[in-house]
Amino acid sequence: MNARLHRITLVAVLAAFATLAGAAQAADLKISCEKRGTRSKVSVDGNNLRPGAVHFAIVSSGGNQAQSGVAAVVGDEIEFDFDSNPADIAQGATPIAANFIVDGRVSAQLRDAGGNVVATGSAICRVRR
Repeated sequence: MNARLHRITLVAVLAAFATLAGAAQAADLKISCEKRGTRSKVSVDGNNLRPGAVHFAIVSSGGNQAQSGVAAVVGDEIEFDFDSNPADIAQGATPIAANFIVDGRVSAQLRDAGGNVVATGSAICRVRR
């Protein structure tokens, strides 16, 4: 194989790998949480998702578990809020109990409309008195 043909072949192979790597890029999940004496609050933010795709989130702590409603990805991002504060619930947060967060830790799953796990993660919560 001559050197020019070899370079062209190498460039084509590298371009194919770059395309596949971008298509296989996994979703990212950021979880933040806060526990106060009378309040639990969890936020689940996903990105690197397919625009318009529908997802939901499941959060758990200790033996507690809550599931959000479904939402569509905007751009490549989606956000779900869980809260025990009535004002935040009125603004769309999924209701959770004030004592939802156990031992200052929360786990979350982001699932697609078919229930398949897209991303998982956990967080150590900020604890305020």
